[in-house]
Amino acid sequence: MKVCNFCGNKNFRERHVQYIYKHNDRFLVVNNVPCEECEYCGEQYFKAEALKKIEEDFNAIYFSGKKAKKETSVPIEEFAEI
Repeated sequence: MKVCNFCGNKNFRERHVQYIYKHNDRFLVVNNVPCEECEYCGEQYFKAEALKKIEEDFNAIYFSGKKAKKETSVPIEEFAEI
């Protein structure tokens, strides 16, 4: 039986969520990633295969010239300066 590592709850739901992958100050936002989510605290659990696919896509976009489906600009601030 599965138990949430964060809160100990035993109830999960299947969801498709937005996942943000970051490596060396570069980002990839991936929509509709399947996961299991704790019904109590919202902690999300992803299968290794899904995370490997995301990492491969990140590398293809940043290092092999693959075009992303969509790109956007994201403002960045330093907390001490706001």
